[in-house]
Amino acid sequence: MNPNLLFWIPALLRMIFILAGASIVWWLFGPVYGLAVALIAVMALLFIQLSYLSQLGVWLEDPHSSKLPDGWGSWTEIFSRLYRLRRDDERHQADLTEWLARFRQAMHLLPDGVAIMDDVLFLEWCNPAAEKHLGLTLERDKGMRVTNLIRHPDFIDYIILGRYDQPLTLSLRDRKLIVQIIPFENRRQILVTHDATETDRIEEMRRDFIANASHELRTPLTVIVGFLEIASSGTALDPATREAHLKLMTDQAHRMQRLIEDMLTLSRLESIDYPLRSEQVDVKALIEEVAQEARALSGGKHQVSTSVDGPDVMGSAEELRSAFGNLASNAVRYTPEGGRIHISWTNNGGGPQFAVTDTGIGIDQQHISRLTERFYRVDKSRSRETQGTGLGLAIVKHVLLRHGGTLSIKSEPGKGSSFIVSLPGTKA
Repeated sequence: MNPNLLFWIPALLRMIFILAGASIVWWLFGPVYGLAVALIAVMALLFIQLSYLSQLGVWLEDPHSSKLPDGWGSWTEIFSRLYRLRRDDERHQADLTEWLARFRQAMHLLPDGVAIMDDVLFLEWCNPAAEKHLGLTLERDKGMRVTNLIRHPDFIDYIILGRYDQPLTLSLRDRKLIVQIIPFENRRQILVTHDATETDRIEEMRRDFIANASHELRTPLTVIVGFLEIASSGTALDPATREAHLKLMTDQAHRMQRLIEDMLTLSRLESIDYPLRSEQVDVKALIEEVAQEARALSGGKHQVSTSVDGPDVMGSAEELRSAFGNLASNAVRYTPEGGRIHISWTNNGGGPQFAVTDTGIGIDQQHISRLTERFYRVDKSRSRETQGTGLGLAIVKHVLLRHGGTLSIKSEPGKGSSFIVSLPGTKA
């Protein structure tokens, strides 16, 4: 039915009822009483209407659905409609509040920085990542011009030129940032920042790895190819020279073989297709095997001792043997003849520990943090003399990552070093 009819029909019926009542009183008691009754009825209706208008005005000051009056007559339908509208509005507002909370939570967890600016570059909002990348503080900097907060010449030029189709690379706060402005709506812009420092570091490591691997392989190949060219040229060599050439080529071939084996080992350790195969490891037998290999490498030039006072563990025996063996062989290579090397396995309460302590040449503190990098050498000439590949400690690091362990290094130049492996405290 038409809403107008729903309003006017009850109103007309009430007026007819008042007129009928006043007419009856007029007929029974005279015109004065009839008019008085009509006036009182109209005043009562007017008072009711004004009362509901007052309640409506009060409700509009705080339009909450639970505070809406019930109403009477036409006001019942009016308040009923207002209640439905307000209830729908509250539901939509609750949904928007929930979505806004989710959006802010997502923006807080986003690793990339996001800052919202108006058309004149005044900061309206930013997430924690943007605060970290750009050195902003939302509470302090909100409402300030971004170009006054980020005083970098390249960023200012980027803003002035307005070429936002391409991102800008900035070196800011010791970080490499990729910055881009995305216009949206009519009076808003989004500033997006991405921290490429780690990506750049990994790319640099990849380039260094390729360069170092190529260099390490090129040296023995050059030696082998050179001797092969001499042999194929038909030049007569005396037996002693020929024997020396063959021995040097054999040594260089073995060096390449060790290097390639270590590179393949690293590749397997980093591959997700090569999961850890955990088993019970007989640590006592493993330590003895590592010590025997160290003695064989030493050739009797060092005093190698062991002590085992710890539990067996769960892990990959092959990988742990590789890690422990690398630490022991390094101790042999960098300890002068007559030095001492002690290999131990203990349980300090927080978990089992493997340690290799030597009386070798030691390592300066500035090198310790980089020792597990691939091909990193403290003394390149000495490393090649000792036939190291430069990948041993990188292998140790990745083995420990797979076993949840850590490596700590204590060293002092001229006094020796201690390499300590700490494994989780779960016993077999």
